[in-house]
Amino acid sequence: MTGEWTTPQDVASALESVGYLADARIAQVAFLANALSKPILAEGPAGVGKTALALALAEATGRRLVRLQCYEGLDEAKALYEWDYHKQLLRLQSEEGAAWDEIEGDIFSESFLLTRPLLEAIRSKEPVVLLIDEVDRVEVETEALLLEVLDTYQVTVPELGTMTAVTTPIVVLTSNNTRELSEALKRRCLYLYVPYPSIERERAILVSRIPDLPEKLADKIARTVSAIRQLPLRKAPSVSETIDWARTLIALGIEDVNDEVTSDTINVLLKYQVDIDRAAKEFSLDTPDG
Repeated sequence: MTGEWTTPQDVASALESVGYLADARIAQVAFLANALSKPILAEGPAGVGKTALALALAEATGRRLVRLQCYEGLDEAKALYEWDYHKQLLRLQSEEGAAWDEIEGDIFSESFLLTRPLLEAIRSKEPVVLLIDEVDRVEVETEALLLEVLDTYQVTVPELGTMTAVTTPIVVLTSNNTRELSEALKRRCLYLYVPYPSIERERAILVSRIPDLPEKLADKIARTVSAIRQLPLRKAPSVSETIDWARTLIALGIEDVNDEVTSDTINVLLKYQVDIDRAAKEFSLDTPDG
């Protein structure tokens, strides 16, 4: 549990116990986020383990995960709360003829409130991990919805007042860095940049996630993927795609990585034909046309 974390190494060990291999920087930021009750803003390329960090923190601490998946057009009704208009309308119809001031306090009470992820995390009686995933997908104006939660762990509902967190959530925001986030949001968070893993760390991740993967093959996979990522690709292979490739080779009974193997299975790593063609040209692979 988080109360038992006295050093960043405690965090690293807890995350490793649930299959997440954190480097020293990730462990330190997660430790400080817990110690200082600050949100984590994890930025980096897609597929490097930012979302997985939140999932691992939830599993390692025994907390429930509350997830807000961000997207263009996300608004207050989907992020914070909304009123159950159908239920309110039924109540109004049942109280037809009553004065407005007699029923206003009733229909704007908690029994008519529909909680969304941000408010759900704040009102939870049990500690949670709040994941605000791909925050860079929302408009800058929408970021304002998050600031009160990130700053003071509270949500203000005009009709009901301010609701303060019963228990302090662990908050992880992820960003693929597709746009610059506001200074106001960044100021409230501990910043964590998560790059593609080193060859050594990716090899360790592969061995951890696929126990029957020989270390020699894991090393060749990690080195090959690292070389491919150096190319100017439209979409570099993610860690999850590296894992998929390793599982593919195991399923095919392949025990070594060479040009032929890479050529035959590169579509597991790269998902755009232009990237496959570029890799084929760079490494002289004989790949079929799209």
